[in-house]
Amino acid sequence: MRIRGRRIVGGYAEGEALISPTPFSFYGGVDPETGVVTERGHPLEGESIVDRVFIFPHGKGSTVGCYILYRMRRRGTAPAAILNLETEVIIATGCAMAGIPLLDHLEVNPLEVIRGGDHVRVNADEGYVEI
Repeated sequence: MRIRGRRIVGGYAEGEALISPTPFSFYGGVDPETGVVTERGHPLEGESIVDRVFIFPHGKGSTVGCYILYRMRRRGTAPAAILNLETEVIIATGCAMAGIPLLDHLEVNPLEVIRGGDHVRVNADEGYVEI
């Protein structure tokens, strides 16, 4: 299945899908040294986002989150790509700084058609996702 979306940050990546039904903050939500979700009570608490296609509705929280994404990329603990329903500035800035492919406004809701563990290819340069 191919799904078209809006390119925010270009690039190509592929990996296993990790789905969060709730918004996510990189500041305080993840350990940048390990890539493990640390936010207490978050549905993904204890899961690793390293090298996965991380799908969540939108970001939340502090502007420091963009620097956390950049730090994670430098440490090798960042997600391979990010898909959002609606990307906000913090996530867009972090992905741009870190070179993480980022799409949003997909023609179908990725939270409804992509399942955790699916192999996903993100071609943000051409604005599509393949499952």
